[in-house]
Amino acid sequence: MTTSRQAFLHRFAMQGPDDTSALEAAIEAGDVDPAAIVAILGKTEGNGCVNDFTRAFAVKSLEAAIGRHIGGDAVRRIAMVMSGGTEGALAPHMTVFEAREVAGAATGTPALALGRSRTPVLPAEDLGRPAQVESVAAGVRAAMADAGITRTSDVHYVQVKCPLLTMERIEAAEARGKRTRVRDTLKSMGLSRGASALGVAVALGELDPDILDEDKIGQDLSIYCGRAATSGGVELLDHEIMVAGMSQAWSGPLVIDHAVMADGLDVTPVRAALQRLGFPGEGQLGAGERKRVKAVLAKAEASQSGRVRGARHTMLDDSDISSTRHARAFVAGALAGVFGFTDLFVSGGAEHQGPDGGGPVAIVVTREAD
Repeated sequence: MTTSRQAFLHRFAMQGPDDTSALEAAIEAGDVDPAAIVAILGKTEGNGCVNDFTRAFAVKSLEAAIGRHIGGDAVRRIAMVMSGGTEGALAPHMTVFEAREVAGAATGTPALALGRSRTPVLPAEDLGRPAQVESVAAGVRAAMADAGITRTSDVHYVQVKCPLLTMERIEAAEARGKRTRVRDTLKSMGLSRGASALGVAVALGELDPDILDEDKIGQDLSIYCGRAATSGGVELLDHEIMVAGMSQAWSGPLVIDHAVMADGLDVTPVRAALQRLGFPGEGQLGAGERKRVKAVLAKAEASQSGRVRGARHTMLDDSDISSTRHARAFVAGALAGVFGFTDLFVSGGAEHQGPDGGGPVAIVVTREAD
């Protein structure tokens, strides 16, 4: 029998980092095939910083829930990217990505395609350095091959979960006679996110690796990727990578497009992407239109200039709350005004992910019926 691959997406509310009840109910009902899960992207209500253990808590809870249905090795292949921080009115939730074998050949109409990969463990001394860029670039190419995507122009979103430094990891590197790029664990998150994003840019042909040196990573924000979303976490030592794009070899009604916001208010490119996907370009989406939207995936960052369209912001001056938390709430509010719902995957820390103060946005929707 001829078969093809088809992507399925499900968005489930979470009452806490360990709440897997909606996913478990969907598995029991046959709406989700645990063996087909490629990735789970979740928003948890932690602080999103180094000591945000809601991420690891959520991952362990998901591994336990899914592990009751499939083997441990299969569970570990699932990219589980938990993004901490649901500031403002962001709703804690998870988005489950499936890739199933379905009956029938692909029709040749491009459809959403998904691929995943994991890199080798990154030595602590390589974090924030060209070696991390190279490792992620190789991982993205592997994920594209897994998805069967051959053209970089068909990739619209690359999610990378990357490691960060802890004092234990720093001291272990120093015991080996190595020096980490920084000893500040919070700064290590930004460097890891930035190096990972530049790795995506290299893999997608947006950046010539020959012009990249260590000093540019985390510093030269004029260099960026328009399709990368990277998130740091204490719960891993390697990189989990998911690629989402379009392929004629895949079936189904789901499609993806992306936009790049120039700043936290710049929803015009987002509206343009919605128009390309068959939605009206003005006003907030209506109830019927919202049903077609399966996922909104975005990055947010406080501009290093300290200004948004000429007006001063204080996100970088707040000693009590990280600027990433302010930025998430700011961008989430702007996007919620467009889409009309709050279970958006808005991740803070957009170093080298879109221009300074802006960031990429990917939208997955159900194609309009002919």
